[in-house]
Amino acid sequence: MKSGRAEREGVVVTDIAAPPEAVPRTDVPARWNALSIVAFVTAIVGLSVVGVVCGHIGVAQTRRSGEQGAGLAIAGLVIGYIGVALWFLFWVVAIVSWGYFAAASPTSH
Repeated sequence: MKSGRAEREGVVVTDIAAPPEAVPRTDVPARWNALSIVAFVTAIVGLSVVGVVCGHIGVAQTRRSGEQGAGLAIAGLVIGYIGVALWFLFWVVAIVSWGYFAAASPTSH
């Protein structure tokens, strides 16, 4: 026997060749990451915290899997963080104004 070949009765038998390397199909478009889409839509609708959470998960999944949608996830993050900041600013202004007007109004005893 020489280097994986066996000769029997004049017939050369070789080892079974390894299957060819898998080549990704180029005619099928890459899949879209669902959480990236959810992040973008919820951030636009006004559910900012959901958009931020789904955006972080979507970015991680698109990096790991190679799916499309990283841009949507990042847009969801940006819009979500802007929404969270605006809500925070709204509540700070509301509480400060309530305290200011409560202190400035005359009390009746």
